[in-house]
Amino acid sequence: MAEAILSQGLGYGIVLGFGLVFAAIMTLITMIQKRFLGEKIDSEEYMAAGRNVKTGLVASAVVSSWTWAATLLQSSSVAYKYGISGPFWYASGASVQVLLFSVLAIELKRKCPNAHTFLEIISIRYGRNAHYVFLFFGLLTNIIVSAMLLLGGSAVVTALTGMNTYAACFLLPLGVIIYTLFGGLKATFIADYTHTVVIMIIVLLFSFTAYTTSDLIGSPGAMFDLLQQASIRHPVSGNHEGSYLTMASSQGLMFGIINLCSNFGTVFIDNAYWQRAIAASPHSTVKAYLIGGLSWFAIPFTLATTLGISAVALENHPNFPTFPNRMAAADVGAGLVAPNAAVALLGQGGAVAVLLLVFMAVTSAASAELIAVSSIVTFDVYKSYINPNATGKQIINVSHAIVASFGIIMGVLAIILKEAGIDLGYLYSLMGVLISSAVLPVTFSLMWKKQSATAAIAAPLGGLVISITAWLVCAKLYSGEITLASTSTDQAMLAGNLGALISGGLISVVISLLKPDNYTFEGTRALQQVTDDAPAPGGMASTDSASDDGSLDEKKAGKGGEKAEIASVDVPAPKGGWTFDAEEDAKLAKASRFARWSSGVLTVILILLWPLPMFFSNYVFTKGFYTGWVVLSIVWAICSTIAVTIYPVWESRGAIAEVFRGIWGMMTRKSSTAAV
Repeated sequence: MAEAILSQGLGYGIVLGFGLVFAAIMTLITMIQKRFLGEKIDSEEYMAAGRNVKTGLVASAVVSSWTWAATLLQSSSVAYKYGISGPFWYASGASVQVLLFSVLAIELKRKCPNAHTFLEIISIRYGRNAHYVFLFFGLLTNIIVSAMLLLGGSAVVTALTGMNTYAACFLLPLGVIIYTLFGGLKATFIADYTHTVVIMIIVLLFSFTAYTTSDLIGSPGAMFDLLQQASIRHPVSGNHEGSYLTMASSQGLMFGIINLCSNFGTVFIDNAYWQRAIAASPHSTVKAYLIGGLSWFAIPFTLATTLGISAVALENHPNFPTFPNRMAAADVGAGLVAPNAAVALLGQGGAVAVLLLVFMAVTSAASAELIAVSSIVTFDVYKSYINPNATGKQIINVSHAIVASFGIIMGVLAIILKEAGIDLGYLYSLMGVLISSAVLPVTFSLMWKKQSATAAIAAPLGGLVISITAWLVCAKLYSGEITLASTSTDQAMLAGNLGALISGGLISVVISLLKPDNYTFEGTRALQQVTDDAPAPGGMASTDSASDDGSLDEKKAGKGGEKAEIASVDVPAPKGGWTFDAEEDAKLAKASRFARWSSGVLTVILILLWPLPMFFSNYVFTKGFYTGWVVLSIVWAICSTIAVTIYPVWESRGAIAEVFRGIWGMMTRKSSTAAV
């Protein structure tokens, strides 16, 4: 952007003032829940939200935690670069992971219903060495995601208000730290819902403005005409006829593959998504992830089809901030396409809306990352290796310390990356290279009884070596050198991302078939919840459970070498945690089958049946077809808004009524006392 359109005071007001006010509101809601709904914040409630959250609220939380700054900014950037294929590939390439994760979510409920993190499953099944490996990948994922949130968010805040970037990096997570400290995972669910409401409203605001009321565009037909003119002025390399109005985009397809591979890692290896499954009621789990995945699709698809495409259409208009010049590549990479388009459409009001949109996205996803890291460090470091006999109170104290400290570390990481010259687009494409080799081994830990401990250890590490090698070699072959610029090319990122995802799975399969395990998941089912009044007898990675290579001592091996499953588990909570009889397990098994075929069908539609016929036919949109495309995006957004904002309220109407009755009763008692 040429210059900041908003004042620094407004920037600090939203980031600091609004953040603190929001934190105060979320803390007040937590106190109301404790007072009128009888919710006690013990360690299980703090870290697992009671494991009974309903479908709508979980779906809303999934949407919120998956709506990063990159969702809003990078999706518009790829729309600006590749045309209408960019928003679609961003949305489809990052929503199918959430849909497919519904299978892992229900299997988690069946096979380890009292887990606190996905790493507990790794520890019980494979032993300490595997636990160390996946602990590395889990924390690396959280670090990358957290830094990326603040990197993109601070860039927008600085561009719109002139606010100091370093200040933005540290102040953006401040309010999140406060309400997460007070309320734990349940507080993040309430905050996620609020964030989702605001985000969906603003997305619809921009869409209706651009396509119905704007003097600059005003209709899909007018946008179509402007995009045709833009295709003549600066045709898109790799697009059929250079058009912005086609899915036949080689660069768009390449981005779609990169996006697909990299986002498997950031869903399947990010403990934040496992925690939503842990917190969900068993019978809500599958529906929540399917609704959440389909609803999230609407955010990048609709927003980028509005703001990203509007930036292309309005770039030669005097209202556009960079007029008469095109946007610089550095600004596009930093995610400034959406803010520029918003300013062109709505002036200062558009800038404020984008600032609020990004603030909500950054803080909602940051809250998920804070509690995810806190859970990992608390249960998989502190309780496993430092204090295996930790009580619930000690666990909460450690969790508080991690939330506060990691909130500061997030800002430091973002500043380091910025000083290194790494922007949002680069980091977004790179993350799959670094973490996706662990995706299939983690999946197999719940879905395949034959994966061995050796395979679980070798696959992610070997895949990481292969992915980095493929990434750097491809950069060298295409550019003749290895630099920040050469390693950021689509070809290099594609090689690295594909290498990570495929090699991790292949290594695991080959090793497991050569020497298969035969795990029955009795050990993971035996894991119990933590009580606040008694210490646990041992940590998850106890030597009673498995040796360092995941194999039991010979005296604990079954006949024929079959591994016995003995887990050192926590003292059961008063209710003993979740256990399922045969009838209940049959219901969950049925839900698992539904998750498999429904998520599989939706994935085939979104990745193959919908986009590829248009790609291979070199179809260029007509005005009528483009109008239908726009209408579809807006209708999808409206339906998603209903699903993740109105449906959760309907589901929780009983609890809401109980709160109001409690408040009314308290007020009437005070009035009666005053009258006397």
